[in-house]
Formats: sequence, structure tokens, C-alpha cells
Amino acid sequence: MPETHFLIIPTYNERVNLEPLLQQIFQLGLPGLRVLVVDDHSPDGTGELADQLAARYPGLSVLHRPGKAGLGRAYVDGFRRALQAGAGVLLQMDADFSHDPAVLPQLVAAIAQGADVALGSRYVPGGRIVNWNRLRQWISRLGNWYARTVLRVPLRDLTGGFKAYRRHVLERIDLDHLSSVGYNFQIETTARAFWCGYRIVEIPITFTERRAGRSKFNLGIMFEAFRKVWRLRRERPAIVQRDV
Repeated sequence: MPETHFLIIPTYNERVNLEPLLQQIFQLGLPGLRVLVVDDHSPDGTGELADQLAARYPGLSVLHRPGKAGLGRAYVDGFRRALQAGAGVLLQMDADFSHDPAVLPQLVAAIAQGADVALGSRYVPGGRIVNWNRLRQWISRLGNWYARTVLRVPLRDLTGGFKAYRRHVLERIDLDHLSSVGYNFQIETTARAFWCGYRIVEIPITFTERRAGRSKFNLGIMFEAFRKVWRLRRERPAIVQRDV
């Protein structure tokens, strides 16, 4: 019997993207794949649509949250639900088609071949970004260089959100003690996994700016990430001691 894989997809006002995204995901025919949509009470009806689609796709379930409480919290709630359901491998991706569903089999294969964490990376050979202006690309590259340097984690794409984890990684990095609720969550989870000694591989991906809807990135998110990286560096000794 194939190992259960849970794909976590947080949503907020993604109604226009959700149905075509799920259609592409389930057409891949990945053995043992289940999908969990975590919706933050989207005003556009994303959660209601997800419920309707769950009747069409037996492998789809929906977790409704009362409102926006941060991307990191959405993932934590989704991870907890998947772990309780017996997930052996947990994946995460955005709902806006910036992450190509066709890459999911590569992330699953990397885990099957011995990786503890597989990252979809824009900044390794073969990776690229489509439809970002130069300023946005510069900000992203600067943010990754900054996080990599401050935290001493030698990975090229610490801020990416297209990932796969073995179950034991999320159990050990202690979801209850994650300090990041926003986009810095991506940096923190990967850094904790690296500090715990897990094998992390980067898979080249093409990241494409969302097809429809509005991006949730803003300068406030960027400055929050810069500030919290330093906080995470200060917390590292306690994190490593607690997680070992």
C-alpha cells in the first residue's frame, strides 16, 4: 500500500484558481495523494467552492479557519490535521499557479530517494522566475542572501513555499514553538530542519507570477521577514537544544 502523501494548500480569495489547480493535481495520478485545502474564511467563497469540489474528488478535504491569522498558522493547522490523519510525506504549495503542479512528482521522488526535505528552488541551476520585474527579483534574491548569511544555512531558496517533508521532520522541529506566522515561516521551517541535521535537496522550478487575483506580497511582509530573521538567529541555540 503506497505511503500517504498530504498536499497542504492554504487559500484566501483564490476561488478563480482553485478548481483548475485541483484538476491538474488530481490528473497527475500520484499514488496515495490526498489534498487538504486550508481556507481562511475567504470573502470570495473559496471555502464554499472547496467543499463542493470535495464531493467530486474523494482525496480532497477542507479545513475552514475563522479568518486570516497568517500563512504560517494556516500551514501549521494543515500539518497538524495531516499528521493526525497518518501522513507519511507532507507537501505544500501556493494556490495561485505560481507553483507548477507538474513538479509535485519530482518533490515526491526526491523524498523517496532519501531526502528528508525537498525544496522547489528558483535559484539553483535550471530554476527561474517568470513575470517578475527586476525590482521584485532583486528583493527576493537579496532576501535569500540575507537569510542564508545571517542564519548560516547554505541553501539557495530559503523563502520558497513549494516543499515536501518527511513526517519525522515536522514532528521534530516542533510546530508548537514556531515563531513565524507570515511568509518568514518558510525560512524558519527550513532553517530548523537544517539545524537538526536533516538532508535537504533543492529541485529547480520555474516560478510564475500568479495567473489571476492579487498578490499578497507587500513591503510590510518584506520588512517583517528581515526583522524576524535576526530574531530566529538569536533563538537558534535554544531551538537546537530543544529539537535535538
